[in-house]
Amino acid sequence: MNTFAIRIKPAVQAELAAASAAEARGEFYTAFQHLERAHVLGQSTTAEHIRVHWRMFQFALRNRRYDEVVGQPWRLVAATVFTTVGLVPDGNTGGTDVRGWRRLPIPKDLQQALDAARA
Repeated sequence: MNTFAIRIKPAVQAELAAASAAEARGEFYTAFQHLERAHVLGQSTTAEHIRVHWRMFQFALRNRRYDEVVGQPWRLVAATVFTTVGLVPDGNTGGTDVRGWRRLPIPKDLQQALDAARA
């Protein structure tokens, strides 16, 4: 595991924990936003990228979000293949409502976390 992966993992985990807490409170929109934030943080490292897509898939199953149930398995495969060779679009939130190759602006707080992990 490289230094970036080690350094970004706590930030990814914090977003995943926030997603779980929000889901437990019945705040499903907020929960998925945290999963998307985890994706932005973790998509540059294969293990975290796969972990976030797996959590998105599990969330979709539990909450009957069929668009995500269908779309996330393909994204899991793509995360496995393309992350290892560095082909990830910065800022992409990982949900099926955004094309897989689309770059998006990164929120400032997440950019700060990414910069700190790369330092």
